[in-house]
Amino acid sequence: MKLTDFKALTFDVYGTLIDWESGMIEGLKGLTARVDRDLSRDEILEAHARHESSQQKYTPAKKYSELLQIVYKRLAEEWGVPFTREECVEYGESVKKWPAFPDSEGALQYLKKHYKLIVLTNTDNDSFKGSNEKLGVHFDGAYTAEDVGSYKPFDRNFDYMLEKITSLGLQKSDILHTAESMFHDHGPANKFGLANCWIYRRHDQKGFGATMNPGEMPTYDFRFNSMADLVKAHQEELRA
Repeated sequence: MKLTDFKALTFDVYGTLIDWESGMIEGLKGLTARVDRDLSRDEILEAHARHESSQQKYTPAKKYSELLQIVYKRLAEEWGVPFTREECVEYGESVKKWPAFPDSEGALQYLKKHYKLIVLTNTDNDSFKGSNEKLGVHFDGAYTAEDVGSYKPFDRNFDYMLEKITSLGLQKSDILHTAESMFHDHGPANKFGLANCWIYRRHDQKGFGATMNPGEMPTYDFRFNSMADLVKAHQEELRA
Protein backbone atom coordinates (compact mmCIF):
# COMPACT_ATOMS: atom_id res chain seq x y z
CA MET A 1 0.00 0.00 0.00
CA LYS A 2 1.31 3.45 -0.96
CA LEU A 3 0.15 6.99 -0.26
CA THR A 4 -0.17 7.54 -3.99
CA ASP A 5 -2.78 4.75 -4.23
CA PHE A 6 -5.50 7.09 -2.95
CA LYS A 7 -7.61 9.80 -4.57
CA ALA A 8 -8.71 11.57 -1.38
CA LEU A 9 -7.68 12.21 2.21
CA THR A 10 -10.41 12.42 4.81
CA PHE A 11 -9.28 14.40 7.83
CA ASP A 12 -10.04 14.77 11.45
CA VAL A 13 -9.37 18.44 12.23
CA TYR A 14 -8.96 18.97 15.97
CA GLY A 15 -5.82 17.28 17.20
CA THR A 16 -4.64 16.59 13.66
CA LEU A 17 -4.65 19.98 11.91
CA ILE A 18 -5.70 22.29 14.75
CA ASP A 19 -3.77 22.22 18.04
CA TRP A 20 -6.87 21.78 20.16
CA GLU A 21 -4.96 20.78 23.29
CA SER A 22 -3.11 24.11 23.39
CA GLY A 23 -6.40 25.84 22.61
CA MET A 24 -8.12 24.09 25.50
CA ILE A 25 -5.35 24.88 27.98
CA GLU A 26 -5.39 28.54 26.99
CA GLY A 27 -9.19 28.75 27.05
CA LEU A 28 -9.35 27.19 30.53
CA LYS A 29 -6.61 29.32 32.11
CA GLY A 30 -9.05 31.52 34.00
CA LEU A 31 -10.71 28.46 35.49
CA THR A 32 -7.63 26.39 36.29
CA ALA A 33 -5.96 29.40 37.96
CA ARG A 34 -8.70 29.30 40.61
CA VAL A 35 -8.25 25.61 41.45
CA ASP A 36 -6.71 25.17 44.91
CA ARG A 37 -4.09 22.69 43.69
CA ASP A 38 -1.72 22.44 40.78
CA LEU A 39 -3.15 20.63 37.78
CA SER A 40 -0.81 19.16 35.22
CA ARG A 41 -1.49 19.76 31.54
CA ASP A 42 -2.48 16.12 31.07
CA GLU A 43 -4.78 16.16 34.12
CA ILE A 44 -6.67 19.06 32.55
CA LEU A 45 -6.84 17.42 29.13
CA GLU A 46 -7.88 14.01 30.47
CA ALA A 47 -10.66 15.54 32.59
CA HIS A 48 -11.81 17.47 29.53
CA ALA A 49 -11.85 14.27 27.46
CA ARG A 50 -14.01 12.48 30.05
CA HIS A 51 -16.63 15.20 30.24
CA GLU A 52 -16.62 15.92 26.52
CA SER A 53 -17.04 12.26 25.54
CA SER A 54 -19.82 11.77 28.10
CA GLN A 55 -21.67 14.87 26.95
CA GLN A 56 -21.39 13.84 23.30
CA LYS A 57 -22.99 10.53 24.22
CA TYR A 58 -25.91 12.08 26.10
CA THR A 59 -26.56 15.10 23.86
CA PRO A 60 -25.36 14.01 20.40
CA ALA A 61 -27.33 16.66 18.52
CA LYS A 62 -26.00 19.60 20.55
CA LYS A 63 -23.67 21.97 18.70
CA TYR A 64 -20.06 21.62 19.75
CA SER A 65 -19.75 25.23 20.91
CA GLU A 66 -22.78 24.68 23.16
CA LEU A 67 -21.55 21.29 24.31
CA LEU A 68 -18.27 22.85 25.44
CA GLN A 69 -20.23 25.22 27.66
CA ILE A 70 -21.45 22.18 29.58
CA VAL A 71 -17.96 20.68 29.66
CA TYR A 72 -16.70 23.92 31.25
CA LYS A 73 -19.43 23.70 33.88
CA ARG A 74 -18.63 20.04 34.65
CA LEU A 75 -14.92 20.83 35.00
CA ALA A 76 -15.64 23.71 37.37
CA GLU A 77 -17.82 21.42 39.48
CA GLU A 78 -15.20 18.67 39.52
CA TRP A 79 -12.51 21.09 40.64
CA GLY A 80 -14.75 22.90 43.14
CA VAL A 81 -14.43 26.28 41.46
CA PRO A 82 -17.23 28.88 41.13
CA PHE A 83 -18.05 29.89 37.56
CA THR A 84 -20.40 32.12 35.61
CA ARG A 85 -22.65 31.43 32.65
CA GLU A 86 -20.67 34.03 30.70
CA GLU A 87 -17.46 32.05 31.23
CA CYS A 88 -19.12 28.91 29.90
CA VAL A 89 -20.27 30.71 26.75
CA GLU A 90 -16.86 32.30 26.23
CA TYR A 91 -15.16 28.91 26.41
CA GLY A 92 -17.62 27.43 23.93
CA GLU A 93 -16.81 30.20 21.48
CA SER A 94 -13.05 29.80 21.94
CA VAL A 95 -12.79 27.00 19.35
CA LYS A 96 -12.43 29.57 16.58
CA LYS A 97 -9.30 30.87 18.32
CA TRP A 98 -7.57 27.50 18.71
CA PRO A 99 -4.30 27.60 16.73
CA ALA A 100 -3.38 25.49 13.74
CA PHE A 101 -0.27 23.34 14.02
CA PRO A 102 2.57 25.19 12.29
CA ASP A 103 2.85 22.64 9.47
CA SER A 104 -0.87 22.23 8.72
CA GLU A 105 -1.44 25.03 6.19
CA GLY A 106 1.62 24.29 4.07
CA ALA A 107 0.97 20.55 4.11
CA LEU A 108 -2.65 20.98 3.07
CA GLN A 109 -1.72 23.31 0.23
CA TYR A 110 0.72 20.71 -1.07
CA LEU A 111 -1.68 17.78 -0.65
CA LYS A 112 -4.46 19.71 -2.39
CA LYS A 113 -2.46 19.38 -5.61
CA HIS A 114 -2.62 15.59 -5.37
CA TYR A 115 -5.85 14.67 -3.58
CA LYS A 116 -9.37 15.71 -2.87
CA LEU A 117 -9.39 16.89 0.76
CA ILE A 118 -12.39 16.13 2.96
CA VAL A 119 -13.16 16.87 6.60
CA LEU A 120 -15.05 14.69 9.08
CA THR A 121 -15.04 16.73 12.26
CA ASN A 122 -16.61 16.66 15.72
CA THR A 123 -17.54 20.32 15.67
CA ASP A 124 -20.19 22.71 14.40
CA ASN A 125 -20.16 24.64 11.16
CA ASP A 126 -19.48 28.06 12.65
CA SER A 127 -16.57 26.83 14.78
CA PHE A 128 -15.10 24.96 11.82
CA LYS A 129 -15.36 28.08 9.68
CA GLY A 130 -13.12 29.91 12.14
CA SER A 131 -10.63 27.05 12.15
CA ASN A 132 -10.67 26.66 8.39
CA GLU A 133 -9.53 30.27 8.01
CA LYS A 134 -6.31 29.23 9.78
CA LEU A 135 -5.81 26.23 7.49
CA GLY A 136 -5.74 28.20 4.27
CA VAL A 137 -7.26 25.60 1.96
CA HIS A 138 -10.66 24.91 0.43
CA PHE A 139 -11.87 21.45 1.38
CA ASP A 140 -13.80 19.47 -1.22
CA GLY A 141 -16.21 18.26 1.46
CA ALA A 142 -16.74 19.25 5.10
CA TYR A 143 -18.96 16.99 7.23
CA THR A 144 -19.46 18.26 10.76
CA ALA A 145 -21.09 16.75 13.83
CA GLU A 146 -23.72 19.47 13.46
CA ASP A 147 -24.53 18.19 9.96
CA VAL A 148 -24.81 14.59 11.12
CA GLY A 149 -26.47 15.05 14.51
CA SER A 150 -23.92 12.92 16.36
CA TYR A 151 -20.24 12.75 17.23
CA LYS A 152 -17.43 10.39 16.30
CA PRO A 153 -16.78 7.59 17.14
CA PHE A 154 -20.47 6.85 16.48
CA ASP A 155 -21.02 4.79 13.33
CA ARG A 156 -23.49 7.37 12.08
CA ASN A 157 -20.75 9.90 11.31
CA PHE A 158 -18.78 7.49 9.17
CA ASP A 159 -21.92 6.20 7.45
CA TYR A 160 -22.74 9.80 6.56
CA MET A 161 -19.28 10.51 5.18
CA LEU A 162 -19.20 7.33 3.10
CA GLU A 163 -22.60 8.14 1.62
CA LYS A 164 -21.72 11.76 0.82
CA ILE A 165 -18.35 11.08 -0.84
CA THR A 166 -20.14 9.26 -3.63
CA SER A 167 -21.36 12.64 -4.88
CA LEU A 168 -17.67 13.58 -5.26
CA GLY A 169 -17.07 10.54 -7.45
CA LEU A 170 -15.33 8.63 -4.65
CA GLN A 171 -15.79 5.28 -2.99
CA LYS A 172 -14.42 3.82 0.22
CA SER A 173 -11.32 2.34 -1.40
CA ASP A 174 -10.35 5.77 -2.76
CA ILE A 175 -9.89 7.43 0.63
CA LEU A 176 -7.19 7.42 3.29
CA HIS A 177 -8.59 8.46 6.66
CA THR A 178 -5.99 10.71 8.26
CA ALA A 179 -6.25 11.53 11.95
CA GLU A 180 -4.58 11.73 15.36
CA SER A 181 -7.27 10.23 17.60
CA MET A 182 -7.26 6.50 18.08
CA PHE A 183 -10.58 6.78 19.92
CA HIS A 184 -12.55 9.03 17.58
CA ASP A 185 -11.10 7.98 14.23
CA HIS A 186 -8.85 4.96 13.96
CA GLY A 187 -11.11 2.61 15.89
CA PRO A 188 -14.03 3.40 13.57
CA ALA A 189 -11.70 3.30 10.54
CA ASN A 190 -10.82 -0.29 11.44
CA LYS A 191 -14.49 -1.13 11.93
CA PHE A 192 -15.46 0.33 8.55
CA GLY A 193 -12.51 -1.18 6.68
CA LEU A 194 -10.96 2.20 5.85
CA ALA A 195 -7.29 2.59 5.04
CA ASN A 196 -5.93 4.90 7.72
CA CYS A 197 -3.01 7.18 8.47
CA TRP A 198 -2.08 8.06 12.04
CA ILE A 199 -0.72 11.57 12.52
CA TYR A 200 0.81 10.94 15.93
CA ARG A 201 1.06 14.48 17.22
CA ARG A 202 1.54 13.24 20.81
CA HIS A 203 4.46 10.93 19.91
CA ASP A 204 6.70 12.59 22.50
CA GLN A 205 4.09 12.56 25.28
CA LYS A 206 2.46 9.89 27.40
CA GLY A 207 -1.23 9.02 27.33
CA PHE A 208 -3.99 10.22 25.04
CA GLY A 209 -4.41 13.82 26.18
CA ALA A 210 -7.74 15.31 25.15
CA THR A 211 -9.05 12.05 23.68
CA MET A 212 -10.31 9.01 25.51
CA ASN A 213 -8.20 5.89 25.83
CA PRO A 214 -9.41 3.61 22.99
CA GLY A 215 -8.74 0.44 24.98
CA GLU A 216 -7.27 -2.06 22.54
CA MET A 217 -5.17 -0.05 20.15
CA PRO A 218 -6.53 0.14 16.61
CA THR A 219 -4.28 -0.76 13.69
CA TYR A 220 -3.11 1.70 11.07
CA ASP A 221 -1.62 1.56 7.58
CA PHE A 222 0.67 4.60 7.85
CA ARG A 223 2.10 6.56 10.77
CA PHE A 224 3.72 9.97 10.76
CA ASN A 225 4.53 12.31 13.63
CA SER A 226 3.40 15.40 11.73
CA MET A 227 1.69 16.57 8.58
CA ALA A 228 5.10 17.69 7.33
CA ASP A 229 6.32 14.10 7.60
CA LEU A 230 3.31 12.91 5.59
CA VAL A 231 4.21 15.39 2.84
CA LYS A 232 7.84 14.23 2.82
CA ALA A 233 6.77 10.60 2.47
CA HIS A 234 4.47 11.49 -0.43
CA GLN A 235 7.25 13.40 -2.15
CA GLU A 236 9.61 10.44 -1.72
CA GLU A 237 7.05 8.12 -3.32
CA LEU A 238 6.79 10.42 -6.32
CA ARG A 239 10.58 10.46 -6.72
CA ALA A 240 10.87 6.68 -6.46
